[in-house]
Amino acid sequence: MQYLIIGASAAGINAAKTLRNLDKDSEITIISKDDSVYSRCMLHRALDGSRTLKELSFIEEDFFEKYNINWIKNAAVSNIDIDNKKVLVEDKTSYKFDKLLIASGASSFIPPVKNLREAKGVYSLRNFEDVTAIENTLKNAKNVVILGAGLVGVDAVLGIMRKNIKISIVEMGDRLLPLQLDKKASSIYEKLLKEKNIDLFTSVKLEEVILNESGYAHKAVLSDSTTLDCDMIIVAAGVRPNINFIKDNMIKVEKGIVVDKYCKTNAPDIYAAGDVTFTAPIWPIAVKQGITAAFNMSGNNKDLTDNFGMKNSMNLLGLECVSLGNVNPPDNTYDVDIIEGQGIYKKIIHKDGIIYGALLIGDISYCGVLGELIKNKINIEHIHKNIFDIDYSDFYNVDLDGQYNYKLVSK
Repeated sequence: MQYLIIGASAAGINAAKTLRNLDKDSEITIISKDDSVYSRCMLHRALDGSRTLKELSFIEEDFFEKYNINWIKNAAVSNIDIDNKKVLVEDKTSYKFDKLLIASGASSFIPPVKNLREAKGVYSLRNFEDVTAIENTLKNAKNVVILGAGLVGVDAVLGIMRKNIKISIVEMGDRLLPLQLDKKASSIYEKLLKEKNIDLFTSVKLEEVILNESGYAHKAVLSDSTTLDCDMIIVAAGVRPNINFIKDNMIKVEKGIVVDKYCKTNAPDIYAAGDVTFTAPIWPIAVKQGITAAFNMSGNNKDLTDNFGMKNSMNLLGLECVSLGNVNPPDNTYDVDIIEGQGIYKKIIHKDGIIYGALLIGDISYCGVLGELIKNKINIEHIHKNIFDIDYSDFYNVDLDGQYNYKLVSK
């Protein structure tokens, strides 16, 4: 059996490791455009100087030797020949497969704003090469504009906060982290940013980038006519799946590659996992998808039982936060419970005994319980206590023979 994997990040690496554990003898090959394995979630740590490229790695130094995996580095895939079961790379080399996993990830999206794509000094924060390029430009920068106030935009802020650099964040939504926070929670963090002399411009778009005589970004013009000085623009306005090597319609693609509960595509013997599927852009789901795909590629049936991607945790400017599910009620038929105190903000959204979302700031000790209740849609109507006081013990039962079990009632 020849297993071939495109991509060497969370999904691809975990798939390869799982395949080797399930199949000791078959050939496993990973093709990736990178020459290092690292966590993209931690790139801001390299940007702020607290970690090196080596320290961003999430595998053992001898990973490929230990698991007998062939790694083809610096190789960009150009096409998949489905009929002949071959993957072609740009140098015209081809690699055969019996089972293929596409785990090629996603790339930053640069919006079609006037002069933005042409300007020098415009970067994303998706690869380690981006970190190096940003660091080099920061040496002579005084004003930086960050386009997008989502998780990547916040990471960029954390990575470049230093003296003598003015940071301005531009966000189309009406608040910081619009997918993770409500207005109240966002205002808490916006205050912390303001104390660091960081400006946030919400409900506006970048309309135009004005270039200097050398072609570098010089000013950013917003939709409300505000003009910001800038020596650099970091774009954090979303991602697009890396599927440019899919040349025909034989692999079904919607927002990303479409997969079933086995992480299998519609094409025979081809699977997909991670950001390229555009299902849940968080690390744990990419890992689970990679492992699920590996089981099924090796002939061991396994369903993807957890595709709950609406969960995020962060520690922004020293204040911890966990966001789970829907942080705003879909309509006025939902109940909302809130606790506020010194440095604490807690919010739970529920209806008919089912919790649909929660937001915890300052005290996140309750997040494990809430995560399970939300993900599994556990009914809590039989628990007669304050919703903020529910814990795992409320789901214990004692059988007649004295054994403990969980009594979980899903929707």
